[in-house]
Amino acid sequence: MATPTSLNVEQAVTQRYSGASQQQEAALCCPVEYDTTMLEVLPDELIERDYGCGDPSRYVQEGETVLDLGSGGGKICYITSQLVGENGRVIGVDMNSDMLGLARKYQAEISEAIGWNNVEFYRGRIQDLGLNLESFELHLAENPIDSADSYLDASQIADSMRCENPMISDNSVDVVISNCVLNLVKESDRYQLFSEVARVLKPGGRAVISDIISDQEVPSHLKSDPELWSGCISGAFQLEEMIVAFLQAGMESVEILAWQEEPWVVVENIPFRSVTIRAYKPYPPQSTDDESPSQLSAIYQGPWEAVMDESGVTLHRGQETQIDHETYQKMSHSSYSGKVIRIKDDQGQRKVESVNLDLPVSDCCTPGSDCC
Repeated sequence: MATPTSLNVEQAVTQRYSGASQQQEAALCCPVEYDTTMLEVLPDELIERDYGCGDPSRYVQEGETVLDLGSGGGKICYITSQLVGENGRVIGVDMNSDMLGLARKYQAEISEAIGWNNVEFYRGRIQDLGLNLESFELHLAENPIDSADSYLDASQIADSMRCENPMISDNSVDVVISNCVLNLVKESDRYQLFSEVARVLKPGGRAVISDIISDQEVPSHLKSDPELWSGCISGAFQLEEMIVAFLQAGMESVEILAWQEEPWVVVENIPFRSVTIRAYKPYPPQSTDDESPSQLSAIYQGPWEAVMDESGVTLHRGQETQIDHETYQKMSHSSYSGKVIRIKDDQGQRKVESVNLDLPVSDCCTPGSDCC
């Protein structure tokens, strides 16, 4: 049996999903409720061969640029296309050429039904969003690798592509979404994966990730099983592990939007369930006028007695607490909706700002329900 370090994760995932692009595989699907009006323009083949555990598309807004990691057959991309509207943009990235073929198969038909074509699909690895594999493949066709020197030359070309013409540019995306895909990436690539998410997001942008988590650490012998890994089980994160990964990548304001109450599956007494998590990329620190600095403060509205953010700032319910500009700016995120009142004092004039942005929250449906 393969060990966790010797298991070829990408090969196992590619083979499994290439087959799933040709024929529906129910074992890969956690039941999810979608807005049925968004499915009316989609062919049955795309609906049947979609494999996910949540619906991150419901957290996008009109006019946004959205990147879908591991876009598969394109179902979430085409739903998102309708939600962001004609002025929005949707980018799907997947390394599986068979899945990309399925996604592109109906693009003209779906675009005509929607009324606009704002979806693009790229072949790439979600932990390496700089390298367009189709462009790189064209280079290799003209310059095949047949020696160590040509391998080194190809590696240099790949680095140049990432730098000079990246598939996804820095600070270019409003929302990164993903549906049950991050767990398919091998563990040694996960720091790079989350770093790439942070890189491509605009300041203030957000990641909304639906994925499978385990209630306890997955043992090595399960991680060695290619069937379980490609089936979104062996590579599952633990909840705290995923939250820490976002924070280590420089993200903030991490929150749990949806939690599947009943486990999707239980393997060797380990429950595996779906969650949806949102995290924000911080804005760069604002410069302030040192001669007449503003006095900034905030009041936590409850219901808890007190809360503390990652930087150690503690807000007590009903008490005005002084905060710095960075914390003040961070509290404009929707994750603080209905929880914090921000107060700004400019030259003796107090300006009260109740943080009042909100986005919908929902749960992944449980097995046995009537889901699409």
